[in-house]
Amino acid sequence: MNSRQRVRLALTGGIPDQVPFAFGFFSQSLPGIGDPDARWNSDIRFVEFNPPKEQSGFLRYLTNLPEDLHVGNRSQLQTYHEWGYHPEQGRKRPLSHIATLRELKAAVLPDTTHPRRHAGLRRQVRGWHDQGLAVAGAPPHLGGQLFETAWRLRGFANFMEDLLERPTLINYLLDQLTAMLLHNVTILARAGVDILLLDDDVAMPTGLLISPATWRTFFKPRLKAAIEQARQNAPDLLVFYHSDGDFSRLIPDLAEIGVNAINPVAPDCMDAGAIRREFGSRLAFWGTVGSALAWDRGTPEQIGTEVQRRIAESGPGGLLLAPAYDIDFTPAENLEAFAHAARNFESARQT
Repeated sequence: MNSRQRVRLALTGGIPDQVPFAFGFFSQSLPGIGDPDARWNSDIRFVEFNPPKEQSGFLRYLTNLPEDLHVGNRSQLQTYHEWGYHPEQGRKRPLSHIATLRELKAAVLPDTTHPRRHAGLRRQVRGWHDQGLAVAGAPPHLGGQLFETAWRLRGFANFMEDLLERPTLINYLLDQLTAMLLHNVTILARAGVDILLLDDDVAMPTGLLISPATWRTFFKPRLKAAIEQARQNAPDLLVFYHSDGDFSRLIPDLAEIGVNAINPVAPDCMDAGAIRREFGSRLAFWGTVGSALAWDRGTPEQIGTEVQRRIAESGPGGLLLAPAYDIDFTPAENLEAFAHAARNFESARQT
């Protein structure tokens, strides 16, 4: 069984020959390590849309930064630059000044759907498939497909008021973002990715940032439309959904609209055992491993023990192991211990 077969079986609730693993849900380049998925031979690779040509100067700036200078995810910084989102400079959010629908209709959003943005995408996917690897891809966005992009553009306080007091305004903005999303999920589906990556941080560690009713009114129908659009072009496409924090109250809705895997199911925020008892392996977990402190300050032995604990809690079916938190500052020995523990579990099980 190759990695692609292994991942597809795991994310549809089966028990593959090995529990598949990845180091996140996007391409990463860590100082002194490079791409951890390539270095430790995980089961998944990630494809991305090309940045716009207008960013050539900014990209040169990022490329020429010293390797030991940590600036966060460079792909994310490119995205911020494209959308004119610069909170670190104390600027107003790009659409925070808008008060009327007429003003909003005059605003210009980035063109993420231009053909040059996805040129070569199919070739990349085929290249990874030829190596027996699963391929995942996310539509370009400003931190999250709908909720996060909208509030980053409007400002968080403005956006929360919009949801309550200006539904016409926010529905128009969300419709524009959804149109972009529908186009881009079609591109990814036709490119042949195995997994469509959707994400929106709609929760904090103690629960949702908005009520389930508000999410169902503004976001669920649009997310459902995106999943249906993607599967019209690729019926076997698997769908992944990420949110930080505890989004347990949305899980029945996510399963209803066709999500196959949820991420990260952080052990200090969500009860993976309870979710597994309710949904079985038909809703796969992608993540589950560790706290931020464990990854950055723990020992390799503790990481190995944590991997074993999460497999025991969730079972080997419907599981793709991954860190439940970002690994920007994680020592290489902990990342290596994670990969070794995932493989060693299968070796021990088959002995």
